[in-house]
Amino acid sequence: MSDSSAYRVETTSRLAQWRIDNLASCSYRKSGPFKMGNWNWHLSVEKHRLLFVKLFPERSNITKDNPPIASFIVRVVTSVGDRRTTFTHPEITDKQLKNNDDFVWAIEVPLAGKFIIDIEFLDLKIASSDGRQPCSIWADRLTEKRSNATALASLGQMLTDGIHTDTRINASDGSIGAHRAVLGARSPVFHSMFSHNSKVSSIDIPDMSIEACRAFLNYIYGDIEHEDFLKHRLALVRAADKYDIFDLKEACHESLVEDIDAKNVLERLQNAYLYELPKLKTSCMRYLVRFGKIYDIQEDFNSLLQCADRDLIADIFHEVLDAWKGF
Repeated sequence: MSDSSAYRVETTSRLAQWRIDNLASCSYRKSGPFKMGNWNWHLSVEKHRLLFVKLFPERSNITKDNPPIASFIVRVVTSVGDRRTTFTHPEITDKQLKNNDDFVWAIEVPLAGKFIIDIEFLDLKIASSDGRQPCSIWADRLTEKRSNATALASLGQMLTDGIHTDTRINASDGSIGAHRAVLGARSPVFHSMFSHNSKVSSIDIPDMSIEACRAFLNYIYGDIEHEDFLKHRLALVRAADKYDIFDLKEACHESLVEDIDAKNVLERLQNAYLYELPKLKTSCMRYLVRFGKIYDIQEDFNSLLQCADRDLIADIFHEVLDAWKGF
């Protein structure tokens, strides 16, 4: 391992990972900077009788004026010979980090062998300037920016109040009134449908629940709430692909990349393959292979291999062969 790579922290989505091949030759090591949220961060390790792991933001004007209020999970994975052991710190919630002593974890681990230090950032907040509760920097990105114009408020009211609706959308467990002109303007698929048959009075979408369908229409009308967007992202990306709504598909794509974790990575990988979401596919592959998370979900991963598309399985194994350098 080169000198520079020994200090490099790899990042993907909200996960940071530092691989240390050997601490035998030194008692203290500080990582190079890595970007997460608005801040540059560092990790450091110091060994005495125990191993001390620290996480802290880099000193800067940003840190001074708006120190991060972080929620995160820290894991240390040790490998000595064929033995691999994982230590997990209890979840840290809403802890303000300014200095390099604000988070210190003293852990009793073998001081020989290889180490992986994982930081899974659950949230990053900054203090509110008006004294209200701290707000997440990840809370409101793509969707609210699309809903600011006054005209969108009127469109939302048209949908909510059912003003002059001229078609109905039939979901699996209910129906909603809508407007052919709005649907046709937002989707070439709907536009073609109405152009070929001007008397279409309803559209069946049997693979969507009424809640997901309402979120889909709210996005089309520019009136979606961020919480609804997050809750129904997978259903929305399927609908966006089916009805050729490119901006919705991209909004879902970018959002799904941001919070990959062990519980959702396999489902998202399959959806990335099915709906041609290359950035999400790459991020899921890196999470599983480069960051070694296959070890944490082996049973679920084995189940995936029994039912997944052959091309996806081949892609996974190619990624393993090309990039796997773990323990």
